[in-house]
Amino acid sequence: MLVKAAYGKSSVRIVRVTRHGDRHDLRDLTVAIRFEGDYGESYTDGKNTGVLPTDTMKNTVYALAARDGVTEPEAFGVALVRHFLDRNPLLRHVRVDLLDHFWGRIQVGGREHGQAFARVGPDSRTARVTGTRDRTEVDAGVTDLLIMKTGHSAFTGYPRDEFTTLPETRDRILATSLAATWRYTGVPSDFGTHWRAVRSTLLEAFAEHDSRSVQHTLHDMGEAVLRCVDVVESIHLVMPNRHHLPVDLSAFGLENRNEIFVATTEPYGLIEATIAR
Repeated sequence: MLVKAAYGKSSVRIVRVTRHGDRHDLRDLTVAIRFEGDYGESYTDGKNTGVLPTDTMKNTVYALAARDGVTEPEAFGVALVRHFLDRNPLLRHVRVDLLDHFWGRIQVGGREHGQAFARVGPDSRTARVTGTRDRTEVDAGVTDLLIMKTGHSAFTGYPRDEFTTLPETRDRILATSLAATWRYTGVPSDFGTHWRAVRSTLLEAFAEHDSRSVQHTLHDMGEAVLRCVDVVESIHLVMPNRHHLPVDLSAFGLENRNEIFVATTEPYGLIEATIAR
């Protein structure tokens, strides 16, 4: 018996160039579309009546970007969701995921070039828009945001058993590759301003917090966003602990001054939480 099913198109790559004379604007997106609806007969009986081809989904991304432009990824996702719901009677729930790849203008002689760009990263902006006949929900986010603080970070007071070798520390490096996703209340009018406000708040909270653990800092960052950006109703943060291990220099006859570290990526602690109003 068919219990649940979905289909769609993933990894749709689109680069939209908007030309204003000698100055061009660039938007580089990866889009994924997911349909859920009354499509059971296509699985059980091979009946494709009403099944929109995934190739058409891909072409819709290109056509709407050409016809209406691409401003913010969240707004483009809302437009795609509403387009698909209006035209597909069997569709009950649609989700559009967008990854916005950053490009910055190249500086020439101290001035921004109008048509030349360099990739910025590795962090990317994310968006997810989900829609039904009655409701549209918009999530925004950032992923692969590499951040580090070299002080005001500790980890002490944890339980110890016969397998515990980790030494307590009141002065360590805290580094992570942050992924954060937040949900807006309704559909805001200015996605870009709100996204930049959340990102800035996350970075400031991370920098200023006197951390007793990754968990402690993660919670403070989420609380700061809810306090400072009133259109955010909840935020989910994922912070893998990118460990930096002190090197014992005593074997070389050198003093250990907590200055030399080995950066590791595996294994890592994985800390995550959702903070809501």
